[in-house]
Amino acid sequence: MKVLDSIKRYLQFVKPYKWKIVLTILVGVLKFGIPLMLPLIYRYVIDDIVDTDLAYDEQISKLLWIMGLSFFVFLVLRPPIEYFRQYLAQEVSSKILYDLRDHLFDHIQKLSLKFYSKTKSGEIISRVIHDVEQTKTFVVTGLMNIWLDMFTILIAVGIMLYLDPLLTLISVLLFPIYGFSVKYFYSRLRDLTRKRSQALAEVQGHLHERVQGVPVTRGFALEDHEQEHFNKRNYNYLDRALKFTSWNAKSYAVTHTITDLAPLLVVAFGAYFAIGGNVTLGTLVAFIGFMDRVYQPLRRLINSMTQLTQSHASMDRVFEFLDEEYDIVDDPNAKELKSVHGDVEFENVSFRYDDEDEIVLKDINLSIKKGETVALVGMSGGGKSTLVSLIPRFYDVTSGKLKIDGYDIRDYKARSLRDKIGMVLQDNILFSDSVASNIRIGNPGATDEEVVKAAKAANAHDFIMELPGGYETEVGERGVKLSGGQKQRVAIARVFLKNTPLLIFDEATSALDLESEHLIQEALEKLAHNRTTFIVAHRLSTITHADRIVLMNDGMVMEQGAHDELMRKKGYYYDLFQVQELNTEKDAKNTLN
Repeated sequence: MKVLDSIKRYLQFVKPYKWKIVLTILVGVLKFGIPLMLPLIYRYVIDDIVDTDLAYDEQISKLLWIMGLSFFVFLVLRPPIEYFRQYLAQEVSSKILYDLRDHLFDHIQKLSLKFYSKTKSGEIISRVIHDVEQTKTFVVTGLMNIWLDMFTILIAVGIMLYLDPLLTLISVLLFPIYGFSVKYFYSRLRDLTRKRSQALAEVQGHLHERVQGVPVTRGFALEDHEQEHFNKRNYNYLDRALKFTSWNAKSYAVTHTITDLAPLLVVAFGAYFAIGGNVTLGTLVAFIGFMDRVYQPLRRLINSMTQLTQSHASMDRVFEFLDEEYDIVDDPNAKELKSVHGDVEFENVSFRYDDEDEIVLKDINLSIKKGETVALVGMSGGGKSTLVSLIPRFYDVTSGKLKIDGYDIRDYKARSLRDKIGMVLQDNILFSDSVASNIRIGNPGATDEEVVKAAKAANAHDFIMELPGGYETEVGERGVKLSGGQKQRVAIARVFLKNTPLLIFDEATSALDLESEHLIQEALEKLAHNRTTFIVAHRLSTITHADRIVLMNDGMVMEQGAHDELMRKKGYYYDLFQVQELNTEKDAKNTLN
């Protein structure tokens, strides 16, 4: 991505604050302009007070006047100007970063599940936190400080020209070399900064994943193995950081040498002119003072260039992330789905995750009526979970149509469609908040009474009341303080509260103990009453009550019908049921023995 393209896009976030930036620059002009008085004060004191034939009393009087005025300016006027300059600069930049992060979070919520399956969450967090923070330099330095430094240099050079044109020419003799040095180092630093930021994102991504997986690391005694993996990524970041540091140090060495030579040239030639009587002592002292006012901003400029390279590299990464395309996009003419009767139809539906991948679902035809409970069963990898993930448009069909109440779901806005679907998954994520807040995800505006009613319907109220804080108990990250069965019941309570006409249960009772499974099964059956329900199940004993059972294998529907009907057919379902029953009996015998 070109630098100018990134800057143009970033300026769209700056635009709402342009007048505040102008005000900040104007206040900054006063802040940076006042110190330019100091060399002139030096010159006046030396040439017009000290080095004169004035009477002692007149010298003292003039000195008191100039010092009194100077102290008033620097002690009374400058502090509030300094405060407002700093405050305005930070306020504007912080608001721009707020808007950018807000935009990024909105983007994050629209990205497809396919994107998240390929991208580490730590890398995303790095872009939203670290890279966005780095762009702050562009606002504070690029839009404010650089212009103020350049303004300071121009004013200082203008005053110096008035004092002595020849000495001024000597003062700026090294400007072209300085400009070439900045340009030379800038392009290389930008590339190195980008690589360093990417390496840091990889470290953060790996670290985020491994922190979540600490129980696995401990359980398999993989501490040394994981340390080795982390060290590789950490060393990669160190290597990139040192290359950047090396090049940055070279740029400092060269540019600071130039800015140190220039004052020496002024002292040498200025002293020579003063000895010859062509320059007053006060003018020479003023020039030496102005050299600091000229080359100090130049030193800041090279620091600014280094910071701006980091800022531009971070901009590239932010906008690269923002350019990630959405797989699920509403049609311009898409309508709000306001009500659902409950009929669902898969019409010649085929699906693949990517163009180069194999087809996962092959020509599926299913017609489900309102209030019907349909169980999807079969061996792992048969396409059951993929099929139900098409209903809320987590993915779009590759070919064919998926209809609700006779209309293609792509005719509706995805968000309004999902609002009519309740889901209970095998691994329901709870947020690090209270139990009540996690239930309210189903309906953020629900009252406390409605939350309790939903919890009771989900067989969750009793265990919640036994928690230390009841409904206000913090569940920890991903609900770590609750058991698997408890988390599932909270997730079911969410769906009760959402009260949707369509339900999807994806392996909702797998990997649970018998008591929890019984409570959850009871809650699910209550929830599914009079609603169109899809159940993805591994254990066939839990879905024998379903109105229809659909057995899938290799992305195709092999059999469908009620439990008794399929058992009489003695086909795929019968064989699978018999195998599971035998395994259950063996497990029971082993437990008794």
